[in-house]
Amino acid sequence: MTGRIYNQVDGMLLVDKPADWTSHDVVNFLRRRFSLRKTGHCGTLDPFATGLLILLLGKACKLQDRFMAEDKVYSGTIQFGVETDSQDRSGQVTRRSDTTGLNEAALQQAVAGFLGEQLQTPPMYSAIKQGGQPLYKLARKGMEVERKARCIHIHSFAVGPLQAESALADFELKCSKGTYVRTIAADLGQKLGCGAHLLELRRLQSGAFKVNEAHQLESMKSWELADLRKHMLPLEQILAQG
Repeated sequence: MTGRIYNQVDGMLLVDKPADWTSHDVVNFLRRRFSLRKTGHCGTLDPFATGLLILLLGKACKLQDRFMAEDKVYSGTIQFGVETDSQDRSGQVTRRSDTTGLNEAALQQAVAGFLGEQLQTPPMYSAIKQGGQPLYKLARKGMEVERKARCIHIHSFAVGPLQAESALADFELKCSKGTYVRTIAADLGQKLGCGAHLLELRRLQSGAFKVNEAHQLESMKSWELADLRKHMLPLEQILAQG
């Protein structure tokens, strides 16, 4: 009985991840579709989030740490006045607050305080492991444990204008690796005294790679192996970029 035959493909593929797919779902789809032995991604996107997901294939997987370390650019929407246990729209609502006192001036003043280097405490709903177990598994059991704060850097943070009736505001954020954008949204809400959660999130850029260069997952469903080779960035090219 012979084993499965895998295709040797070495390079990078940029994918525009749709909502309701996990980053691991995308990796598994690519691996099965094209019979690849090694496939990885450079930075998890939550299931509700969309946008740029960098996939590494074959020998390019050894470059994962390098591309995960790049700065990221995101856009999205923050909902003020509503807090959730996950800090985003996928969680359970834990508190609702009055936002009638929230105004543009207060919002912009609070946003300015997030720029630069700072310590951020990761959320309980995260894949960070403690005692060998991911925090999100503990959170699902109703547990909360102490987390070590991490140093992050917010390069730019543009929010607004505030939509007063709905208490929503769109934003664009450039940040260092390891930044939890939903925690930024929740912390901003805390700073304003009304609470908040992340309603929408889209990754626009990671390092030099942009989402407008990425491929739609739906179109990839009809690709053959030759199409994958045609649309990916070969290993030699991505090595030459750094």
